[in-house]
Amino acid sequence: MKIAVEGCCHGELDKIYETIEYLEQKEGVKVDLLLCCGDFQAVRNEGDLKCMAVPAKYRTMQTFYKYYSGEKKAPVFTIFIGGNHEASNHLQELPYGGWVAPNIYYLGYAGVIRYKGIRIGGLSGIFKSRDYRKGHHEFPPYNPETLRSAYHIRNIEVFKLKQIQMPMDIFMSHDWPRGIYYYGSTKELLRKKKFLRQEVESNSLGSPAAEELLAHLQPNYWFSAHLHVKFAAIMQHPPKGKSAPRVTKFLSLDKCLPHREFLQIVDIPERPGSSEGLEYDPEWLAILKATNTLQRTTPHPWNPPENNGLHERWDFSASEAAMMQVVEDLSGELGIPDNFSPTVPSYNPNKPHRQATPSYNTNPQTTELCAKLGLTDIYAQVGRGEDEVARVQGSTGGEDDEDEDSLGSTDEPSEYPTDTSGLSGSFNPDEITIEDEWEEEEEELKAEVKADELFDAKAGEIHTPSRMVLPEPKCSVSPLPLPDLMNLPPPSHSTPAHAQFGADGAGQGSGDDEDVTAARILKRTSIESGDAGSRGPTPRIKRRNQVIYTAAEDDECEG
Repeated sequence: MKIAVEGCCHGELDKIYETIEYLEQKEGVKVDLLLCCGDFQAVRNEGDLKCMAVPAKYRTMQTFYKYYSGEKKAPVFTIFIGGNHEASNHLQELPYGGWVAPNIYYLGYAGVIRYKGIRIGGLSGIFKSRDYRKGHHEFPPYNPETLRSAYHIRNIEVFKLKQIQMPMDIFMSHDWPRGIYYYGSTKELLRKKKFLRQEVESNSLGSPAAEELLAHLQPNYWFSAHLHVKFAAIMQHPPKGKSAPRVTKFLSLDKCLPHREFLQIVDIPERPGSSEGLEYDPEWLAILKATNTLQRTTPHPWNPPENNGLHERWDFSASEAAMMQVVEDLSGELGIPDNFSPTVPSYNPNKPHRQATPSYNTNPQTTELCAKLGLTDIYAQVGRGEDEVARVQGSTGGEDDEDEDSLGSTDEPSEYPTDTSGLSGSFNPDEITIEDEWEEEEEELKAEVKADELFDAKAGEIHTPSRMVLPEPKCSVSPLPLPDLMNLPPPSHSTPAHAQFGADGAGQGSGDDEDVTAARILKRTSIESGDAGSRGPTPRIKRRNQVIYTAAEDDECEG
């Protein structure tokens, strides 16, 4: 099965699908699935634009609304997670995941599904320590604080994912697991992104929550985005018990722009006898049912239960009986129903509504799933203000105070200190002035337009990547020697003569790993000469966190 992995989408669905179509025609292949690693921007109308954390002058409709309205249908089945530039009011309608348009599926705050037998999980948002212990309390219209906290990861989602015991094939996160940069070419990463050096050297770049999940889940693949750079790594995990050590192949990709490495296609062996469609994962649904009473919709801090003598229950992993009960709840049908329905009017370019206000709507998909499994629609709950008393009193939201110890405590210290800014060193707009991020992107676009003009005149001088080699696996426990998992030969075809978005060249080759029979890399080909990582003058940016960032005036940044 050929899976296309894309970095930051930024609403450029038309261009991404056009690029995949070009590659399919050029290589004579058929892509089965597209995975997008955040910043998807599922903006349906002008009201949604006001729920996205970007400066007003950069709020544009892009192309998602065409797929939402039915004007277009995604030509490739698409699964995505949320990032830090999203229409939060839309995604909050689907806390457990669901269809945002025909053939486009969102994994929710956290989620696990199966597609043709391949188990795919994901965690939406980015890590920020100050919001990590809160419930999902945000509600439109957002204020400047909740506009951003809405996309911050919460400990309840990480706790749910840490209950998973069965193997994971693919996992996605928007920001990187902290420390993953030590398992690839750190030198090459810092050559491309010089401003990351201090965070890399202090091991404060990335998400500590994702770092824990990587150690626990140990998926075959982990895909990320956020830092707008292509970076590959291989991590060999310490063996669990008598089991052989597992290996995770990590890949982060760039944003969808010309001349950028934003897409890679991986060929994963199919699972004979598996269902052809998208299916619920019984273990994950059983975990959702077991942890339903732990969910909170207040901004007050809360810690999940631990095996420390204070809680009656701390293990919420799924038993076989619990998984069988889930199948029974679904009447034996694990296939995810194709039940998309629009909840707001779509954008009409002929009748713009610039004064539209952010909308709040419950989603029939969530209502249906909650009814079948006995789950709480937390977006509907916060919308009804059912936790208002708990907000005032500082309660964790439980009905009886005497049961609070069995569900978690607000008095215990957080697993991640909220006053340590180093833990939130993930590259995100809370630490980088968001206006600077997007203004810089505008400068990059101007430079790329100029590059496009030169492209036609210098088509014969195009530089294509010669090869991509993933690093040897690194492990702190004397790892066993492993073969090179992805050693790609030079491209077997040339770059097309005319550079149009979605019609660029791609490298191809095959690896010898049993899990990766082939991989194709798509790059927005660059005409730049000299240092491949150079893009001209280093952009300037102001940083808010002066503790971490000191000499920021000379830093290079992409947001």
